[in-house]
Amino acid sequence: MFYRLSGVHHTRYETARRLWPVPADRWQVWILLALAVAAPLYMSDLYLSSYMLPWLVWSAAALSLTLLMGVAGQLHFGFAAVMAIGAYSSIHIVRAGWPFEIALIGAGLTAAFIGCLFGAAALRVKGLYLVMATLAMQYLVDWVIINVPAISGGAQATLQTPDVTFLFVPMQSDAALYYGALLWAVIVTLLVLNIKRTSFGRALVAVRDKDYAASIIGVNSFKYKLLAFFTSSFLGGVSGAVLAFCYYQAVTPEQFGFNVSIQLVAMVLVGGLGSVIGAYLGAGFVLLAPIFLTNMVAYAAIQGWLTVSSNLLAHIPLMAYGALIIGFLLFEPLGLAKIYDNIRKYFLVWPFRHSRS
Repeated sequence: MFYRLSGVHHTRYETARRLWPVPADRWQVWILLALAVAAPLYMSDLYLSSYMLPWLVWSAAALSLTLLMGVAGQLHFGFAAVMAIGAYSSIHIVRAGWPFEIALIGAGLTAAFIGCLFGAAALRVKGLYLVMATLAMQYLVDWVIINVPAISGGAQATLQTPDVTFLFVPMQSDAALYYGALLWAVIVTLLVLNIKRTSFGRALVAVRDKDYAASIIGVNSFKYKLLAFFTSSFLGGVSGAVLAFCYYQAVTPEQFGFNVSIQLVAMVLVGGLGSVIGAYLGAGFVLLAPIFLTNMVAYAAIQGWLTVSSNLLAHIPLMAYGALIIGFLLFEPLGLAKIYDNIRKYFLVWPFRHSRS
């Protein structure tokens, strides 16, 4: 069986500290990466731009929030506002004549600065009180965007993204936009994976588990909470800019409302708190499950299996979607990542008897 730990000997620190010590894990990563890179060759433009591209961008955004909620343990219910800051900042920076690469960095720094201002509340409060502070950020940013025409152009205005080039490649074709989103998703994935293995990541985990105990052993809770908000907001701001330029290509205030923040939290919770692969699974579930359920309900209605009113028919997918989320929280609170980990561990020891324990 290919999924075995035999032959994996931790005789050097380099092998022990690998991201994927098991060879089968490395094969899976390389196969998935190869499939992602070759996606424009075997996938239609519709599926590439309507499913794969948004899934990659929202997975990167979910990873940014995972760093804050899952690793650092700081609740955030206004992350869509962070992405909105990055989206609008990047558009205005490009319109000012700066290259797209600088606009991405500027969007991240702007989002990080504003995110830290509201994240400073985490230094004094936690739990539901911190949720209220981040909710205040969400509604305040929404109000500013809508009521300051210099930012959005007005409440009903649509801000078009200018044509840009990234690393001398024009970002106009579907393939170029897809590869831009893929590159950002890979960068965020590697960054979060490596942060969890550094002293910074271990300090965040200590603050998450018990900030008072972390302070006793020398971990500066003030410093690391602010760094967590800064890093997460920076990544979220860049994700918002990538979402605006690679997917939406036009930004409106409704695209970053409170419901988007709830969807991001759902991605993190359903995927699995603190899990990198869980961010991808959670984003895929939140984005694709409603579409799949809508198609199933529509097909059942066409076949005559469901004889309900059109109003109820439109709400059945949302009801089923909510029931699925509740089911995950009840029967597998650790999310989709835990289900994947259970399957993986089963194959690590299969077919021996203790694989059932």
